[in-house]
Amino acid sequence: MGAENQIAGHTYVFEAGDGAGPVLLLLHGTGGNERDLVPLARLVAPNAPIVSPRGNVLENNMPRFFRRLAEGVFDLADLAERTAQLAQFIRAVGERHDFAPERLVALGFSNGANIAASVMLAEPATLRRGILLRAMVPFQPETPPDLSESSALLCAGRSDPIIRPENTERLAEMMRAAGARVDLRWLEAGHALVQGDVNAAREHLSG
Repeated sequence: MGAENQIAGHTYVFEAGDGAGPVLLLLHGTGGNERDLVPLARLVAPNAPIVSPRGNVLENNMPRFFRRLAEGVFDLADLAERTAQLAQFIRAVGERHDFAPERLVALGFSNGANIAASVMLAEPATLRRGILLRAMVPFQPETPPDLSESSALLCAGRSDPIIRPENTERLAEMMRAAGARVDLRWLEAGHALVQGDVNAAREHLSG
């Protein structure tokens, strides 16, 4: 397990892995931490380098990546600020550990998937690829971004009690309309992760 580091206001874990393939940016859900998704990453890509920051917002002492006003209701001003901070972190950590931005693939769950989608929409040059597990629309861009070099896998649960199906579908269509290649997978699942998420993520990376 990699040691904890600090950069651009984030505590994070880095594991060098091997090879010249994708670098996984792990973004945990509410109440998780920088080590939460490492076991998932090792199932998806056993030897991939890993960058895993801890969300620096607390909700009832639970780490998150941005504030919300209620379940599914985001604090959009805070989201914009935290999105810019995470993009700065991504650029800084790439320089520190010597990997190019195009190698980075976000692997995010729930709140982590939402902040990944936000960075992809707001700063597509910083984050072009995402595996977004239980994601919803983070915000509506005033000007459609150019996502012609972006791609995303969205894994949604058919019985998710938190995210309405039309919300995930709207995120997929928003990204497609901006030029991204989007694979939306519906799984027999709720909000929790299942084996189908692992299989889909592994397939997406290998493709």
